[in-house]
Amino acid sequence: MQLSAEPARCYDPFLMARNVMVGGSMEFAWLEDFVALVTSGQFSSAAENRHISQSGFSRRIKSLEDWVGTPLFVRDTKGVRLTAAGEQFRPFAEDALRKIVQAREQALEAIRIERGALAFASTHALSLTFFPTWLRQLNSAASLSATVRLVADNMAACERLMLQGQVQFLLCHHHPAAETVLEDRHFRSVKLGTDVLAPVCVPNPNDPSEPRFPVSKVTDQFPYLAYSHESGMGRILSATIPAIANKPSSDVQFTSHVAAVLYAMTKDGAGVAWLPMSLIGDDLAARRLVFAASDAMHVPVDIVLIRPRSRQSAAGEAFWKLVLDHGQASSAGSAQLA
Repeated sequence: MQLSAEPARCYDPFLMARNVMVGGSMEFAWLEDFVALVTSGQFSSAAENRHISQSGFSRRIKSLEDWVGTPLFVRDTKGVRLTAAGEQFRPFAEDALRKIVQAREQALEAIRIERGALAFASTHALSLTFFPTWLRQLNSAASLSATVRLVADNMAACERLMLQGQVQFLLCHHHPAAETVLEDRHFRSVKLGTDVLAPVCVPNPNDPSEPRFPVSKVTDQFPYLAYSHESGMGRILSATIPAIANKPSSDVQFTSHVAAVLYAMTKDGAGVAWLPMSLIGDDLAARRLVFAASDAMHVPVDIVLIRPRSRQSAAGEAFWKLVLDHGQASSAGSAQLA
């Protein structure tokens, strides 16, 4: 009997990128599929995000696992999670994906520098409430000559843009208890400000000083307007108020990954939503909305700007320095690097 030992696999991002680019057995799309499934945790939502049927998406994930030589995901009734091999493969897959996209970006570097382009991703709420004023303040501190491109989307989509190297900066809400795929070893952040997610609803028509849907504890029965998992604020609420994630379906009146949609539904009297104070401040002052619960159910969060640790274009690095300098000079307090 002959015994043979298979050499240990080494997941080298440069070799992976080479296989993709020279038309080897692995396809570029499989890496994007892998990251999408890791991010969403469900085949159905990952397939939807990748604009492909679930059966086709499943076949491509299986093809990637066949190429690697071992299962990367455990499938069960609750969704999917990475196997030990998948955990090992993940950072190299993400790195290879970034390198491929960055290679394309670097081919356009001369044009980017000439135009001084800055590419941002932002969650929907902050693109409306925070980004315009913040950028105007920076521009008044030091006139920006760069062209600014902003993509507003849910947190999961913004994370994908960062992982794929399609944007240089991500503006989002952050809480240390909430999960993210943007690991510290590849990304860094600066704190720009603070916000609060507060449970609100319309006033009681019989007593405008009281909420129409008072909430004494999260397990109470009340019409709940929920964030989907793709939403960064949804992740924050699930991490900081675990009972939120376990609300019975009979209580959940509506679900969206966009805070502005939940805001509109709340103002229409549909129920209670945890909304950022940066979005609802005027409505609270005018009594169009009121707090539905005590301060104990308010969730303080940071507003952060995230960038890759790898060096960016000259325009990108100059902008990052401006952000840090402006934060240190701000009367609100010095910037805090993560």
